[in-house]
Amino acid sequence: MDRRHFINQSTLLSIGGLLIPSTFFSSCKKETLFEDINYDGKVIIIGAGAAGLYAAYILKSKGINFQILEASANYGGRLGKLTTFADFPIDLGAQWLHGKKSIVGDLIKKANTKITLDDSETKYWFKNKLVNSLPKNTDIFEGEGLPDISYKDYALQQGLGNEYKYIVENIAGDQGAAASRLSVFGNNQDEENWSSGDDDFKFQETYFDLIDNQIASQVKDKILLNTVVSKIDYSQSEITITDRKNNLFKADKVIVTVPIPILKSGDIQFIPALPNEKTTAFSKIGMGAGMKVFLKFRKKFFDQNIIGGPICAAYADESIGKLTNENVLLAFIMGEQAEYLTALGTDVAITKALLQELDLMYGGQATASFIASHVQNWTTNPFVKGAYSYSTVGMGDARKIATQPISKKLYFAGEAMNINGHHQTVHGAVETGYREAINVLNDIKK
Repeated sequence: MDRRHFINQSTLLSIGGLLIPSTFFSSCKKETLFEDINYDGKVIIIGAGAAGLYAAYILKSKGINFQILEASANYGGRLGKLTTFADFPIDLGAQWLHGKKSIVGDLIKKANTKITLDDSETKYWFKNKLVNSLPKNTDIFEGEGLPDISYKDYALQQGLGNEYKYIVENIAGDQGAAASRLSVFGNNQDEENWSSGDDDFKFQETYFDLIDNQIASQVKDKILLNTVVSKIDYSQSEITITDRKNNLFKADKVIVTVPIPILKSGDIQFIPALPNEKTTAFSKIGMGAGMKVFLKFRKKFFDQNIIGGPICAAYADESIGKLTNENVLLAFIMGEQAEYLTALGTDVAITKALLQELDLMYGGQATASFIASHVQNWTTNPFVKGAYSYSTVGMGDARKIATQPISKKLYFAGEAMNINGHHQTVHGAVETGYREAINVLNDIKK
């Protein structure tokens, strides 16, 4: 599953055990990483996903007093691990490493983590049959002078008719979006900034294990779970944070790492209200519905990848890269397809719809061989509300505006706040955690 095609060069440095992207030094002061910092204030990080955990990891290395407030009962954000479904561990959230040239890639080297190149083969569900190739080229969404219109509209302009509808949905879904909402121009610009590599890898264990063992283990004693932040009052010199149980937390600086739908929906009240320019930027960053459904079967009747289903545009053999004797197929569902399945209301109904589609593709073998399913619907998670961010039509420089700190008090991280083309990824979230931790350290020194 070759997810990225543009490769730029970047290097990383290891300083005192910290894995640092050297490309960030152009905007961050090098001396911050080498000097001791005397600071008696406190930093609070909102969210214990990859960005929040790595920001904490950096702050801890400099002796800064910090605390992480996490809304859910678990840390990891859109990472998660399932050990009871199959004879191998399953990633409930992020599971592919998209290129090795990143902080996460260096973590893998440091930990000797086993990963496998995912070069699996693909079949297409096209005109109600499985085929090995498509009549027309669908690699039309890259190049110069592309318009700021949706993938759906551009595909139709380029002669990919209705028979290609769910092929295009798969292409857009890989970016976390419905084809009717993802910008051709915006996503192409994102791809051009991509620098971590063009190959995809799967973990023998899980992505969650890597982040847990290499980052979270260093800071999880500072995580307060089940703490849903409802208000951040930064009107005074000391910031007051209130959770839904009316507990109060005091801080001098706050790093906000919650998913973009939480910021867009106003689940957190800011006092004073955030500038209109920033809230408008939030509103322009897309993040749609997303779910993963794992289907276990008695025999392997399915292909490694199946693209183009009307119910699910992307199925993938979950056993690739794993030590297993079981047959698990992943239904990777994004955008309007995820909205449709969510509206069915129950895991049983979702599973039935997927099995019916697979039965059509494989002559009834799915239902005949079915054992069990597990539905992970990130759309209905109240502290996530979707898959991952994407570039909408007319988005412009919204990400850059959204990332800007406020009054040297509020800082914004998370995959949606990555402006280097690595949004949608764990390593992109980690990069923003690093960036905002360094911004905090630099502001402390001033």
